[in-house]
Amino acid sequence: MSADVDAAFREEVRTWLADNLTGEWAHLKGVGGTGSGEDLYEERRAWNRHLAEHGWTCLGWPEEFGGRGLSLSQQVIFHEEYARADAPEGVNHLGEQLLGPTLIAYGSDEQKARFLPVIRTVDELWCQGYSEPGAGSDLSAVSTRAVLDEGEWVIDGQKVWTSWAHEADWIFVIARTEPGSTRHHGLSFLLVPLDQDGVEIRPIEQITGASEFNEVFFSGARTTADMIVGEPGDGWKVAMALLGFERGVSVLGQQVGFERELNDLIELARSNGAIDDAVIRDRLAMQSAEFEVMRVNAVRSLTEATPGADNVAKLVWAGWHRRLGELAMEVSGAGSLTLRQAQGPDSPAYDPDRWQNLFLFSRADTLYGGSDEIQRNILAERVLGLPREARG
Repeated sequence: MSADVDAAFREEVRTWLADNLTGEWAHLKGVGGTGSGEDLYEERRAWNRHLAEHGWTCLGWPEEFGGRGLSLSQQVIFHEEYARADAPEGVNHLGEQLLGPTLIAYGSDEQKARFLPVIRTVDELWCQGYSEPGAGSDLSAVSTRAVLDEGEWVIDGQKVWTSWAHEADWIFVIARTEPGSTRHHGLSFLLVPLDQDGVEIRPIEQITGASEFNEVFFSGARTTADMIVGEPGDGWKVAMALLGFERGVSVLGQQVGFERELNDLIELARSNGAIDDAVIRDRLAMQSAEFEVMRVNAVRSLTEATPGADNVAKLVWAGWHRRLGELAMEVSGAGSLTLRQAQGPDSPAYDPDRWQNLFLFSRADTLYGGSDEIQRNILAERVLGLPREARG
């Protein structure tokens, strides 16, 4: 019976997307992929609101919080079909997939009532204030601090690599609220409005020419005392729970997007003759085989409580995608070394094509979201029980 229900749901999703990615939305197909998150941003936000109006956001949230309470398999089905329909990249991932489930698990009733409805309808967007110049993959080293002052948290510090801060309304921040505390002790998880005098946002230009990431500076920024998730000092626990949601079912949608990139690259190799090169053909075959292993591992990590599965998954997909970008340059040939000049006075200096963009952006895959070195350290220390790395 479950298989029949899932099959019917898959057909429902597929039909709705086919019926709706037409007319005014048709031009959004394929927009906002790897390294192109700024493309048609407002139009994609309008599409996300269209999804919300028809019940296609927050699918795994409990119904009492505005979600649909769908099963894990149905959530996977949606993400698979969404990617296969070449639907545009979403703009609400941080709110819907990360903060929303975190508030449902740890937030107060007032926080749930205030934020969950507007996350679901895409009326407020969020960004993540974790990494700092001296605390990238090691979040326990954050130095941004917050103190209570007459019913408000006053925040001073800096965050970096903050995706979409320039488009967001709010930021969830890990800050040190206990003076003299170290490592993961004394941290708190705060919800902070960005539209205030104490916040400065500076976009960081990437090698692709885009500016999806930002530096965020807090200089006496304020948020009310009730905008803390959990108790003061519980920030590490809440932050780690949120990162657990990050490895959720949307990873399957991401991998279908990867598969589309791989298949399109194979088609490019066929069309331009690169596939006749035995070395390139062998590398394409290897990417295909590795992708199947990656897919199996991703499904297993969702269905089995395997220690370290999330860390292994990050290592696997980051390395695979980075190699795909390198292979794309080989398939594209000598022309891949030439960048097009961008048009317009406000445009970046150059305009990478799809495959150049993939190559340039994927250089960071093994760094963001926890570098390869950090993932290996976690697996060595927490899963294999090896001696801890010496820390100064």
